[in-house]
Amino acid sequence: MAIGQELSSIDFQAMIGGPLSAVIKAQAQSAQTSVDFIKSVGFNAADAQTDPGKPTMVSFKYDKPVESKDAQGNITVTAVPFKLEVPILTMLPIPFIRVEETTIDFNAKINSVTESTTTNSSDLSASLAVKGGWGPVSAELKCSYSNKKSNTSGEKTERTYSLQIHVRAVQDELPAGLEKLLSILEDNIKETKV
Repeated sequence: MAIGQELSSIDFQAMIGGPLSAVIKAQAQSAQTSVDFIKSVGFNAADAQTDPGKPTMVSFKYDKPVESKDAQGNITVTAVPFKLEVPILTMLPIPFIRVEETTIDFNAKINSVTESTTTNSSDLSASLAVKGGWGPVSAELKCSYSNKKSNTSGEKTERTYSLQIHVRAVQDELPAGLEKLLSILEDNIKETKV
């Protein structure tokens, strides 16, 4: 299998699209979590899904020093009990997580080594012998030829794949509508004498 065929057999759409789809779903879940937090913590209603109700208020009681003048012009300081009501949403950090950056690194390392060895050997030997003797002259010829050929080939392929996903999430700025809501709630902070 060629290297191009090897890489084309990898499902890049699933490999890259899967993590991106997960990031988009995580972002949607983060937005839904923020909405649920605001409804459940910031408002008190029996059915917060359909009617958010009134803002949840936190009450504090404290003594505040108040100056007063008597008929002779003497200043006296007395502790007067006060109560402060604050909407709880103005006191808590509201979770608005936003995925700022997603990096997908795909590394493919394919090592393909092909080894081929060819060995040729030839051997030619000839011998000529002439004999004389009692009869007619005789000649003897000996000849031999040998040829050897051997081929050795091998292929070795190593494949290494790695996928790294880096996701950077940050606390996002509040949307303009929520900033306006918090501003209205801040205007409802009341300090009253008990």
